[in-house]
Amino acid sequence: MKPWIRYAAALATFVTAAAAAQAAGLVGNTLPPGLPSIEDTSLARPLIGFGAAGPVTRTPVIFIHGNNDTPFPTACNPYGRVQAMAQYFADNGYSTSELWGVGYQGDQCDLAADQTRRSSIAHTNAANVPDLRRFVRAVMDFTSAKRVDIVGHSLGVTLAREWMRQDEVQHMVRRFVAIDGPNHGIINCSPDPANYWQVPAAGGFTPASDVCQELGSPDSPFLRLLNGRNGRNENDGPTRVLVIRNGDASFVYFPVQDGSVAPVPAVDSFGRPTDFSKSASLRGAREIVLTGQGAYDPILRTGHLGILNSPQTWQAAFEFLDDRISRGKDD
Repeated sequence: MKPWIRYAAALATFVTAAAAAQAAGLVGNTLPPGLPSIEDTSLARPLIGFGAAGPVTRTPVIFIHGNNDTPFPTACNPYGRVQAMAQYFADNGYSTSELWGVGYQGDQCDLAADQTRRSSIAHTNAANVPDLRRFVRAVMDFTSAKRVDIVGHSLGVTLAREWMRQDEVQHMVRRFVAIDGPNHGIINCSPDPANYWQVPAAGGFTPASDVCQELGSPDSPFLRLLNGRNGRNENDGPTRVLVIRNGDASFVYFPVQDGSVAPVPAVDSFGRPTDFSKSASLRGAREIVLTGQGAYDPILRTGHLGILNSPQTWQAAFEFLDDRISRGKDD
């Protein structure tokens, strides 16, 4: 092929890709008119989130953030990176009407008055299942979709799994991307004096706190029920699951320095030495293990937050969900 032909072809490809990205539009920070307002059961105010009206040809994707986060940056939370991840999907062919984010803990401005709310009942999986349940149903009704895909990060992973378990709706979730979720507990809940997360200013993650009652040990009643005996429920039903997890540092699982976050002992909420390093894994799921993800957290340099903002995560999730790449493999 002559050089000018190669150049013309490359230019045409670039222009086409740029036009497609521009046509996809920007992922916003509001929910569209016509979607029923859903009251946050913990905050007694409407759920925040993003989504848009318009044609839907792909399976809609619902993004679920983690604990103490938001679906987009707010005045009280500079993260909110599921919106940026959704924008990557839009830039690569998804319509904004196919991309949805739910904010089940508000804008996080209520934390300024009391940091222990980070570990309180309002931030548990069980308390937020009603919000997710109504949001998913509203999105399905609005888009006329028969199924959805879910991308969850951290607490968003177990929240989605608990909703699916409670309502037995695995048939409604086509594919699920589980990013660094606390499927087998978190390291931050031990009674060890070196666990500074226990102090009120750090969130009050004591063994008796509500979040730690759920996630403080792989043997907590909540996780035993969620995962089932011998892990039989960890990847139950027709939903295809991709786990993306950190393999070197994550301040909720590893007893090592994670960016600006100092380590705590690997001890569970019952005071027992516990290896949480593979907490994000799910039995029977496809798994991608990443390292060095702290490079993608521009504020604290942590792997746990960086992995959500990682181009490796975005590409892997996109390829797992995109019909053009995966069509015919399992549908």
